[in-house]
Amino acid sequence: MKYLMAICGCLLSLLVSTSALAASPSEAQQPLLMQLTEVKLSKALPVLQQLEASTGADMMPLFKTMLAGKLYYVKESRSLIVVSKEQGETRYTGLFSAAPRDDLSKKQVKKIKVNNKLRGYLRESIARMQLHHSDPEVRVEAVRSLFSDLDAPTVELIRTARLDEQSRSVQAVMDVALAMDRAEHSEDATARLQAVKALYGSLEPAVRNQLTKLAENDPSGSVRKAAQKGLDKIAKQAERYNFVNQLFFGLSLGSVLLLAAIGLAITFGVMGVINMAHGEMIMLGAYTTYVVQLMLPNMIEYSLWIAVPLAFMVSGLAGVLIERLVIRHLHGRPLETLLATFGISLILQQLVRSVFSPLNRQVATPDWMSGSIEINPLLSLTLNRLYIVAFALLVFMLLLLVLKKTSLGLNVRAVSQNRDMAKAMGIRTDRVDAMTFGLGSGIAGIAGVALSQLTNVGPNLGQAYIIDSFMVVVFGGVGNLWGTLVAAFTLGIANKFIEPVTGAVLASILVLVFIILFIQKRPKGLFPQKGRAAE
Repeated sequence: MKYLMAICGCLLSLLVSTSALAASPSEAQQPLLMQLTEVKLSKALPVLQQLEASTGADMMPLFKTMLAGKLYYVKESRSLIVVSKEQGETRYTGLFSAAPRDDLSKKQVKKIKVNNKLRGYLRESIARMQLHHSDPEVRVEAVRSLFSDLDAPTVELIRTARLDEQSRSVQAVMDVALAMDRAEHSEDATARLQAVKALYGSLEPAVRNQLTKLAENDPSGSVRKAAQKGLDKIAKQAERYNFVNQLFFGLSLGSVLLLAAIGLAITFGVMGVINMAHGEMIMLGAYTTYVVQLMLPNMIEYSLWIAVPLAFMVSGLAGVLIERLVIRHLHGRPLETLLATFGISLILQQLVRSVFSPLNRQVATPDWMSGSIEINPLLSLTLNRLYIVAFALLVFMLLLLVLKKTSLGLNVRAVSQNRDMAKAMGIRTDRVDAMTFGLGSGIAGIAGVALSQLTNVGPNLGQAYIIDSFMVVVFGGVGNLWGTLVAAFTLGIANKFIEPVTGAVLASILVLVFIILFIQKRPKGLFPQKGRAAE
């Protein structure tokens, strides 16, 4: 047993020493690395070029660290280290070995400076090194980053890598790079013409810039004509994808309006209450998300899953209290209800200012909601908006199930159609009012969770959506959920298509004018409710 443990220990030490040896620079690289710590900023570029030419991908840690501005060296030994900050503490580690250097202090190290010229070179050099990365997406981005500087060595590197490339997506972007080189540098007009035609299907910004240059300056008329034709095709495709992009942003705005208005549609349809404090229910949901992340700083990835039910309960409970303490005493008096809820909204805003201060608060977005899905260089869909669209539709379907399949939903529909008859049949309308107001306010709290991922959280957050919510309810039909769905997405899409032409403020005014003209002709909305709401 002792012999076996000794053998395992020897193998482990051999493995560690081998990996450390592989990570360390060779003797031939040491003079260049030493020179990097001694030369002036203006003389650093030739040193980096020699390092890339002699070692290739071995210098990836050096180049990435230098680009990030974390490359330092020890004044006494001239050895390169990485200086980083984690949770407010400065950490010193070896560049190639990643071993901690606890013996160092700030006075013993000096930073290797980087200017914009060096940053540009470092990015291109890293891209050249990543041409052989195992991940195809990394290789695609590496080739794209080289479009702006396709010199002869870079083109030859791409051409060599293209011979062994197996991924079709990487092959396609490499072909674009090679065609760009032929279109710019080939002396044969026929070769340039064929290269331009090969670029017709590409939507890369660098391709568009090069075609523009060729259409203006190329000595061959056929090449200029072909380049202009390619630009026209790209322009048509850009219009198409711009339409899709605006449609997506309209759907995302519509999903936010749906979440904000759906609770208002229920309370307005059942109780006939004009709730001016509905925006503050949205605000309470957003602040609930902020508090959850404040209390659980190490669980940001799961914070939204915790915040959604909590926001529903906080805003729902606030809605029940408002209904029990104020609204039920003003039943049948809509003007007094409007004034009372407006006063409540001011109280809630001031309460939040007193507790959290008037400053806006930022809510962190989990990693699984960050980033975007890139369809092509002209169209990318942000993940947070995609999730919010899906979440809004999910909440809508769950609310439909509650109203269609539960006793509460049956009572809500009965009271909304004929309150007096429902009361005569033994339904406790006062309890239904409280539960309905709480349900609508809870859904508004969920809307606040979604809004916290799109904008900062502040005391006036809800005020930005209360008017739009009322427009959605009136346009779709009071108390009709399907009408609310159609109205929310219609107004959201219309707003986003008008904005580029008129501006954000004028677009909102035009939408409001449209709603006013619409209710003049159809005062009950798109889908009028039957029963009491229709009388």
